[in-house]
Amino acid sequence: MQRIRLRYTKRGRLRFTSHRDFQRAFERALRRADVPMAYSAGFTPHPKVSYANAAPTGTGSEAEYLEIALTEPRDPEQLRVLLDESLPTGLDVIEAVEAHTSGLADRLTASVWELRLDGVDPADARRAVDAFTTAETVEVQRLTKNGMRTFDARPAVVSLEATETLSSTADRPSDQPCAILRLVVRHVTPAVRPDDVLSGLRAVADLAPPVPAAVTRLAQGLFDEETGTVTDPLAPDREAAAALTTAASAAAATAPTPEGSA
Repeated sequence: MQRIRLRYTKRGRLRFTSHRDFQRAFERALRRADVPMAYSAGFTPHPKVSYANAAPTGTGSEAEYLEIALTEPRDPEQLRVLLDESLPTGLDVIEAVEAHTSGLADRLTASVWELRLDGVDPADARRAVDAFTTAETVEVQRLTKNGMRTFDARPAVVSLEATETLSSTADRPSDQPCAILRLVVRHVTPAVRPDDVLSGLRAVADLAPPVPAAVTRLAQGLFDEETGTVTDPLAPDREAAAALTTAASAAAATAPTPEGSA
């Protein structure tokens, strides 16, 4: 069985695609691309697809990940192209690697988010960020299926910065200056989402954007404590594949020449 790991995006209007809607679209793409999927056992077999830490509905993303299991080997790049062509524009498969390591989900420990705050003065955003980052605790509330839950959003936020820009990688680009927040958030329990950080900014500094923020996940992966950065979760698989290729080339170069050959 071959395992392929994919990185895909949610862009533009497709950011409003729910995780269930994406699952249906992706399974249709698998059928259109004639991918030799492995299936689960039981009365209702389903394709072996593992989804990892999907972004909330309504947020864009440049870094969503999943893994599929195949019954026959396929070239990852050719498979990527076929799947990308079979999905609607906005749900774009931008990277594919063969899995040579375990624990993809375990390497998704933090996310980098960008929040575009149209109508917010950058100076007000910077003051709010200062208040948030210097606070020891930032209690926020979220409505869950078990009722209203109160929790501290501050410990999960590794870094939070405010800048001003005329353009952005987030949705709704504009030529008007606005506040941009860039934050790195650890994946903890309960999960702290970008809207929880916005609630925290409102709680500590009364920052309330006049229109909903345009939120985009720029990256997710393993958080490096030394550098404070989020690393590429597919890098170990690429490195393992390169090592296997190098080893195979070395073995071929040192293989004995068949007797009688030139």
